[in-house]
Amino acid sequence: MSTRTTVVWVPDWPVVAAMAADEVPVDVPAAVHDGRRVTAVSALARADGVRRGMRRRQAQGVCPELVLLPTDDARDVRLFEPVAAATETVVAGVEVARPGLLLLPAGGAARYHGSEEALAERLVDAVARATGHECGVGTADGLLAAVLAARTGAVVEPGVSGVFLAPHGVTELVHATTTPEQAAEVTRLVDLLHRLGLRTLGAFAALPGADVHARFGRLGTWARTLARGLDERPPARRRPEADLEVSTALDPPVDRVDTATFAGRRLAEQLHADLVARSVTCGRLQIAARTDDGTELVRTWRTDLGGWGALAAARITDRIRWQLDGWLTASAVATARDRRREARERDRGAWSAHGPVDVRAPGDEDDLPPVALVRLTLTALDVAPAGAEATQLWGGPSGGDLRAHRALERAQSIVGGPGVLTATLQGGRDVRDQVHMRPWGEQSDPPRPLDRPWPGRLPDPAPATVLVDPVRVEVRDVHGTPVRVDRRGRLSGPPGSVLAGTGQDQVRAVAGWAGPWLLSDRWWTHPGAAPQVRAHLQVAFDDGGALLLTHTDGTWTCEADYD
Repeated sequence: MSTRTTVVWVPDWPVVAAMAADEVPVDVPAAVHDGRRVTAVSALARADGVRRGMRRRQAQGVCPELVLLPTDDARDVRLFEPVAAATETVVAGVEVARPGLLLLPAGGAARYHGSEEALAERLVDAVARATGHECGVGTADGLLAAVLAARTGAVVEPGVSGVFLAPHGVTELVHATTTPEQAAEVTRLVDLLHRLGLRTLGAFAALPGADVHARFGRLGTWARTLARGLDERPPARRRPEADLEVSTALDPPVDRVDTATFAGRRLAEQLHADLVARSVTCGRLQIAARTDDGTELVRTWRTDLGGWGALAAARITDRIRWQLDGWLTASAVATARDRRREARERDRGAWSAHGPVDVRAPGDEDDLPPVALVRLTLTALDVAPAGAEATQLWGGPSGGDLRAHRALERAQSIVGGPGVLTATLQGGRDVRDQVHMRPWGEQSDPPRPLDRPWPGRLPDPAPATVLVDPVRVEVRDVHGTPVRVDRRGRLSGPPGSVLAGTGQDQVRAVAGWAGPWLLSDRWWTHPGAAPQVRAHLQVAFDDGGALLLTHTDGTWTCEADYD
């Protein structure tokens, strides 16, 4: 099936989003790294020779000024939403193929704006005005032709997309994928085609369809369809949907988890019924409560895969129960109780010439009324028509994905929300401070934001493995003398070897080192006491390994291992 498709493409979007989030200057070469290899490269880094798939050290060897940024799919999606919203000011709905790539049917939109060229101009202007990002717009018969046309802002005339694609290499097929897993499968297919001598899209498209399916299977048929300038399905419009909200007043106020959960269950059933009635899904679930002293408590949870059929009322109720249990026993309510206690002390305290006098009777603190909830609200966020999600070009979430989500949620229903944790990055200076554990599915911000300066923080790259318990080591110079760090952060001698293991019998020769970096630990918590100063040292060995060492009070320990 052939259809006119328009593509809005922001080049190197994962790098663009990462640089914007970390406030990296645009004139600095940058790349996105997933801990194993480079996954996206900026234009400046590409000009210096950095390529996707490179290892960290290889990329930094090619471009020493390269800034490596972590992958973050949630960040890429979140920062790309303004681009999609800007596009929807020109066209009523779009399909998000992946962050950085938008699809829309060109027919009706081009007729409305006069021509496909006029539509492209309007889209480029709208994205630039709303977000400041430059984008390319291409129109052709089929997805792959439109993606390649977007590189130069071209409009491929109807019926000639196959001719337009023919001279391009089969490696261009990877640009039609939406996930790293799909890209890996297509890369393996491209390698096989190269070994068979099929190096251009035209040569691949000329093969008989039955033979391609028999030799390469389902993936080969999909690739041949795109190579011919066709699509398996037209782009599906993504029409903006309003968030759904249900709320109830708790009268009398509720201070028990079971009572509040009973009210939350009615809200969960009402919200689920609204989602089903409107045939929509939600990407996130927000739970909000208000206490009797005006404190607003809000938490957002990621919903599981599979739409409203999977996010049943019972699953919504589980999240409400976990959250209420945390709120009614956690620091947020404790803070409200402290404020109430302070207010009561002001009302009952007597003033003398030397200040207030507490006249409370023994045990009076236990008489403070508990913090109670007066309103409970559920909001379905990221609402979209059911079945319109475009997470993949073919098929939906795999059965393994769904089973994994169900297993994790089942475990949470048994042990409670905080019983299943996931690790996320947060701000901090020490390698351990930068790890934040939160319940599975919870979409809360880390307590220490990443976008702070954090003086004394270790420079990139970050270590791949942080040891649970630091290991005692010995650092010696080339003469065998122990190396120490003075108060000014100077080494007593250049590191020559590191001794580890039981009895310090494992000796590794040092090929290079960086640092040390001094870090004062929480000196403000003990006024008048001398701060504890630690020194971090990065060492690389002649066998290719690298470690992060810490020096404290004359003792060296190994904190982490680099890949």
